[in-house]
Amino acid sequence: MKICIVGLDDYPQLAGLKDAKYVGGESVQHVLLAQAWRDLGHDVSMIVHDHGQGRVTDVDGIRAVAPYGRDDGIPVLRFAHPRMTGMLGAMREVDADIYYQSPAGVATGITAWFCRRNGKRFIARIASDLACIPGKQLIRFWRDRKIYEYGLRHADLIVAQSEQQRTLLQQNYGLKSEVLEMAVEMPSGPQPDQDIDVLWVSNLRPVKRPEVLLELARRLPDVRFTLAGGALPGADDYYRTVSEAASSIPNLTFPGAVPYTEVGTLFSRAKLFLNTSEIEGFPNTFLQAWVRGVPVVAFFDPDSLIKHRQLGHTATDLDDMVGAIQRLLSDDAERKRIGDRARAYAIAQFGATRIASRNLEMLAARDTSQVLRYGTSG
Repeated sequence: MKICIVGLDDYPQLAGLKDAKYVGGESVQHVLLAQAWRDLGHDVSMIVHDHGQGRVTDVDGIRAVAPYGRDDGIPVLRFAHPRMTGMLGAMREVDADIYYQSPAGVATGITAWFCRRNGKRFIARIASDLACIPGKQLIRFWRDRKIYEYGLRHADLIVAQSEQQRTLLQQNYGLKSEVLEMAVEMPSGPQPDQDIDVLWVSNLRPVKRPEVLLELARRLPDVRFTLAGGALPGADDYYRTVSEAASSIPNLTFPGAVPYTEVGTLFSRAKLFLNTSEIEGFPNTFLQAWVRGVPVVAFFDPDSLIKHRQLGHTATDLDDMVGAIQRLLSDDAERKRIGDRARAYAIAQFGATRIASRNLEMLAARDTSQVLRYGTSG
C-alpha cells in the first residue's frame, strides 16, 4: 500500500537535523508512523518544506517530497502559488492510496479536496482540543478556518486523541471520529542518573504557560528545575522574555531548544515531568515521560488518564501543584511505584507499530461500514 503523510514541518525530524529551530509534537508522531508503516512493508512518502535538501530525497526508505520552502512566494499571492499548487502537485506526484494529515490548518482542506477529487482515502488526525471548537482553532484567518472545516467534513476517517475530542467533534460539527492512542519511541541503552528534579519541555508559546514553571521555581528554591524549549516562528520576542526571566532564577536551568535526538536524555534524567498548559491535545511529552518511568504532574489530564491510572498528579491550582511536587520528590518509593506503573502502561499501549496498524484497520472498518450503509455489498 502507498501511504503519504502531509506534514510540511516534518523534514527536520525525519532527517534528524540538529540545528532545527522548531520540531512540534505532530512531526514526532508523523515520523514514528512513517517509520512504522515502512517497517510493515508499505511504500511511505512525506510532503515537507524544502530546507535545501532538494525536491525529492530518500531518508532511510521514506521518500520526502518538498514542493516549496516555508518562505517561498510573494505574500498574499503565495497562498495560491506556490503553496496550494505545490501541495497539489506533490500529492499528485506521490499518487498514494492513503493520505494522512495533521494538525488543523489549510493543509487539511487541500488534502481532503485532492483525495475527494482523485478517489484517494484521507485520514485527518486531531492534534488539539481547540481543533474541535469553531473559531478557537490556532488558525489565523477566517478563510483558512473554513478550508480546515471543509477538510474535516470530507475526511474518510477522523482520528481523535481522546474521548473529550470525540465529544467536541460530535457536539460542534456533528462528525464521528475514532479515538486512538499516539505512538512513542521506546528508550534504549543505559539510562543516566536522575539529576533533574522537575522537567518542563515544550515549544515556548503563551498557551503552554512557561511562566507557571518560572513561578514554581521561585516558590521552591531547593528544587532543581529544567525548562527546555525553542521559539516558534515569529515568536522571538516571547522567547526572549521567558529566557531573560529564567536567567534570574538560580535553581532553574534553561538550555533553550534541545534537538529531539537529545530530548530523551532529559526525560531519563528527570524525577518528575511538569505540564503547565490549561488545554492540550494529548501531549507527546506525557508519553516520553511515562515510557521512562517518570510521573507527570499537570493541570491538563486527557480523559482523566493521569488520575484514573495513577500516573502522576492532576493539579487543581498552583498551590496544589507545589504540594504535589514536594510530596513526590520526598517519597522515592511512591514515585518509583507510579513510574513503574506508567512505564508498563506506555509500553503496552503506545507502540508505534500497533498505532500504525490500527489507523489502517480503522480506515478499512470505516470503508466497510460505508459500503454496508449504502447497500452495495450485494
